[in-house]
Amino acid sequence: MERLERMVFFIMLSLFALASVASAASEQFKGLIYDPGKLRPIDSRTHLKVGMKAPDFSLPSLSGERVTLSQFRGKKNVVLTFVPAAWTPVCSDQWPGYNIAKSIFEKHNALLLGITVDNIPTLFAWTREMGGLWFPVLSDFQPHGAVSKKYGVLRSNGTSERALFVIDKKGVIRYMDVHDINKRPPFDALVRELEKLE
Repeated sequence: MERLERMVFFIMLSLFALASVASAASEQFKGLIYDPGKLRPIDSRTHLKVGMKAPDFSLPSLSGERVTLSQFRGKKNVVLTFVPAAWTPVCSDQWPGYNIAKSIFEKHNALLLGITVDNIPTLFAWTREMGGLWFPVLSDFQPHGAVSKKYGVLRSNGTSERALFVIDKKGVIRYMDVHDINKRPPFDALVRELEKLE
């Protein structure tokens, strides 16, 4: 029981810290962010389901290397975080928030991969303005949105949905959240899903 209470306390502390980071990020980006206004919450329909094999892909990263999903099979759990676009309000809050949660991903032997349809130069400038990110940021720019389309999260305007996919070491999808594009997905729900991988 004591261990459970400590875990709940740690998660609550992390959520508070994530909210603080998101608020700080909003202030840091003031004047730089494009606000698209309220968008249709979800604009696509994925054919993928929990229990299916995750489609493999290979995308360029900011480091200059290509990252292939299957390279982690048998080694790490993977969390894919699709966000619609760089330099937008919710995306600029969501990803910096993961910086303080690195230890939670490590604890569950999970690698976070960030994916957007933006090109590498745009992602480079955006992530530098955020102060950097610990996880690989991948560009689904060319062919435009091919991976987002493969996962069923490409919106009609060419951006991706705000979506999370938890993929286990066998390459099987264990959790999906195609979220309201106007809101950040709840971090506590993601933590609960990572705990189930133990």
